[in-house]
Amino acid sequence: MKFLAITLIVHAPDPLTGIQKPTYDRFQEVIANAVLAEELGFDGFGVGERHERPFISSSPPVVLSHIAALTTTIRLFTAVTTLSLLDPVRAFEDYATLDNLSDGRLELIIGKGNGSAQRELFHVTPEDQWARNAESYELFRQLWRNNKITATPQFRPALNEAEVWPQPLQTPIRIWHGSATSGESVDLAARYGDPLFSANVTNPIEPYAELIRYYRERWAHYGNDPAEAVVGAGTAGYYAARNSQDAINTYRPIFEGQLAFQKRLGLEPVFHTLEDYIERSSALIGSPAQIIEKVHRYHEQFGHSVLHLHADGGGLTDDQHRQALELFQSDIAPVLRRDIPDPPWGANLPIGHSATTRSVPATV
Repeated sequence: MKFLAITLIVHAPDPLTGIQKPTYDRFQEVIANAVLAEELGFDGFGVGERHERPFISSSPPVVLSHIAALTTTIRLFTAVTTLSLLDPVRAFEDYATLDNLSDGRLELIIGKGNGSAQRELFHVTPEDQWARNAESYELFRQLWRNNKITATPQFRPALNEAEVWPQPLQTPIRIWHGSATSGESVDLAARYGDPLFSANVTNPIEPYAELIRYYRERWAHYGNDPAEAVVGAGTAGYYAARNSQDAINTYRPIFEGQLAFQKRLGLEPVFHTLEDYIERSSALIGSPAQIIEKVHRYHEQFGHSVLHLHADGGGLTDDQHRQALELFQSDIAPVLRRDIPDPPWGANLPIGHSATTRSVPATV
């Protein structure tokens, strides 16, 4: 099994102190967490893309480029690239550049994105967002394989033998499809033989398990080898301590602060108590043994081989956050790596000098 640390760069008051960090400090925190993730042995670090409050993750290629300059081995993910909102040509230029700057460590998780405010910002309607996502993905995918393109898309101007630069380092790049609530993204992933990443954050396990089953059904429908289907899954929260009661006691005020923040935003919480949150959500809170058992329980439903944790402390002190991640890598990750196979990708090959001949480097 492989492990990612992911941040949506939420910029909100601390759930315990009520203090909101300056924007500069929040970005520095993200960068420090990425460096820490590589230091501790995580396989990937992801940055989300949102264009509305309370997020400041509107420019993931910029953030990931900075992280690329400070790291050497960790894979760099987007989570997700909102192709329904973007010009695919411009997105390709940004990410092909980042692919070169990161020595071919880039992976994309694409999706339509969520939130009415960002749809309004980019003049995208609920009725056309799925069509935009599929069209942008098709163009983006073509560009990654051939930087000269002719196409007559519906949602952007036509392209006639258009050349788009730079060429990326990886050819092709691995693209995941983020899935939260709808079958459209699941079908798109299966149609192209791409891996799926289940959000697995907001709700109990059932709707996510249903979508993953649908993914495998559509995967087979399109003639793909069932053994090659790859699924990743998120988690709603993480905090581990040697003693489960210590973990619960530490996390309780954080959960209550998050609950209050949701209510201030006018959101109806799905889980109203910490006990229910730990029992029915994907949150990993407790002792290492409890967390290992829960990941196994989800794996029985999902068959996933990649797991993400939140890269941010989210109310934990810096020391608590680091200690919990260290405990994950020392006591939890080795057991899960042993018990759950890695994704079915081939052996890693050295990075070559030609983007047209080299294989995908160090995989997650």
